[in-house]
Amino acid sequence: MDRLIAMQVFVEVVDGGSQSAAADKLDMSRPVVSRYLAELEEWAGARLLHRTTRKLSLTLAGAEMLPRCRQLLGLATDMKTAVATPEDGPKGLLRITVSTSFGQAHLAEAVSEYVQRYPAVDVEMLLLDRVVNLVEERIDLAIRVSKELDPNLIARKLSVCRSIVCASPEYLSKHGTPTQAEQLSQHNCLIHLYYGSIWQLDRDDLPANVAVKGNISANDATSLLQATLAGAGIALLPTYLVAPFIHSGELLALMPDYHPQEFGIYGVYASRKHMPATLRTMMDFLAERFTLEPAWDKFL
Repeated sequence: MDRLIAMQVFVEVVDGGSQSAAADKLDMSRPVVSRYLAELEEWAGARLLHRTTRKLSLTLAGAEMLPRCRQLLGLATDMKTAVATPEDGPKGLLRITVSTSFGQAHLAEAVSEYVQRYPAVDVEMLLLDRVVNLVEERIDLAIRVSKELDPNLIARKLSVCRSIVCASPEYLSKHGTPTQAEQLSQHNCLIHLYYGSIWQLDRDDLPANVAVKGNISANDATSLLQATLAGAGIALLPTYLVAPFIHSGELLALMPDYHPQEFGIYGVYASRKHMPATLRTMMDFLAERFTLEPAWDKFL
């Protein structure tokens, strides 16, 4: 029995949820998949899966075996990568998750340039406005805008995320322009559900938490941007998204004496051990492209 192939079959059955899905993914017949599973269980000396007509589930032994199979498969891939000639370059699938707003505004273009440089790499982007479990959802790289990161994950800072309190000229002409943070309570403020209705606006190096309210909230910054451009209210939005509109005059930056809380933009991955060439080259590429003084802030 080729134990590595058997382990790959086992992992694909678990990830795909069925032997048929694994057979399709691995281009094997269903009987071959069943045989590999049976031989792996015989070698392990334990049943790895509960099999029913409706679903498969891991036994206790299977739950112990699964992460070790993933580790061994990753090591095998790294060994193959290590002996490849330099001109081969990275190859294979890289799964990335990122927020909708940053993905649409910047990452999609960056990935397009990356695959032109490394045409043997396939990149799958998942634009999700939630925190993703990298291991459970088989994500290689997460791009996260955050101040606090999971200590169990490895993070590399790629850039900085600054924000601006802004509104359209049309809204300000109708409702007036706030110059003090406390005046925001008199305005319709558009709220990002992730950050909530408390805006941290520092002034003279003193932190100030300002409670705001409004009739539009969303879990996506791009949607709030569109509402702001339409004159719906005042928003606190990242510069990576609004810088071109501030530059064009479609939006106006408010209260320049106040400085919203800054966040880091990080590349986050599960382990620095056995890092595949696809992940390593993507991290280097993004760090070089975005930099700690990002190009989008030059528009301000």
